[in-house]
Amino acid sequence: MVLESVMLPWLLRRLLSRAIIVFLAATATFALVSLTPGDITQHLDSRRITPEARERWRHDFGLDRPVPLRYLHWLGAVVRGNLGYSWLYHRNVSTVLATTLPRTLLLTGLGLLLEVLGGMTVALVQIRRPHGFVDRLASTVTLTAYALPSFWTGLLLIYLFAYRFPLFPPSHMLSPAGELATGWQRLGDLLPHLVLPAATIGVAGVGAIARYLRGSLLDERLEHYVLAARARGCSMSRAMWVHALPNALLPLVTVVGMSLPFLVSGSLVVEVVFAWPGMGRAMYEAALARDVPLLMGGTLVAATAVVAGNLAADVLYAVVDPRVRT
Repeated sequence: MVLESVMLPWLLRRLLSRAIIVFLAATATFALVSLTPGDITQHLDSRRITPEARERWRHDFGLDRPVPLRYLHWLGAVVRGNLGYSWLYHRNVSTVLATTLPRTLLLTGLGLLLEVLGGMTVALVQIRRPHGFVDRLASTVTLTAYALPSFWTGLLLIYLFAYRFPLFPPSHMLSPAGELATGWQRLGDLLPHLVLPAATIGVAGVGAIARYLRGSLLDERLEHYVLAARARGCSMSRAMWVHALPNALLPLVTVVGMSLPFLVSGSLVVEVVFAWPGMGRAMYEAALARDVPLLMGGTLVAATAVVAGNLAADVLYAVVDPRVRT
């Protein structure tokens, strides 16, 4: 009961601040898209569409209204649970996102898993001989991968593992045969297509995870419980895995929470590079076609996912460490 009374005001403050962030992100995106020259009608065939018909299209889409009025109309529709109609896909935006979002979550979730597992493995290898050759080499390689743009990493992996050494497919979620398959055959076709895009997402974050976890493990290895385990005959590797690692994982929650914006933005780029039919690719096509409702719906969902992940990380950290609630 005491925990609930302490956590509730703190949680309400976090919810309010996250809601403001989502609102500001959506407002800024709407302003940028609306103030950019051009609109959806510029993609109509001018040889078949007369200027009068083009103006009727602009009127039907509401593009002849002032930007503030269009924004208030969109915001009112969102409050009522209506994300609008996609001019590009000729479907409701909610229907498009319901189809593409699970594919993005699958790719992003696997990328995050690879990122965390890879970072933990690298950190545990580094901590065996701190400041040694392996430690410095691993830091250099992982930080270089962290600094590289996602699209460059993706293109490099495609070249190495799809063309130079043809181990995995270079693009799409399923092959033509996989589109027609069901059950285990469909899953067997999906998994190879997941490897390169998920690895592209995961490789970028390994350096950050490894760096923070390495610092935590360096502090933990000098604690009395680790020294006592070593005195009882426990090897350094076992002492790190069994005793130090569980206590060093707490800062990792914050690191993963902070990495979510980069994870989401990176996945959007990766989907374009690998022609992955997820929400990122749909937003990219919407931006090219000036499909404002779909672009705004995707932005709203992406911003909500990021702040929800950050909020979950904050809550988990606050439950474990009550000092952050003050």
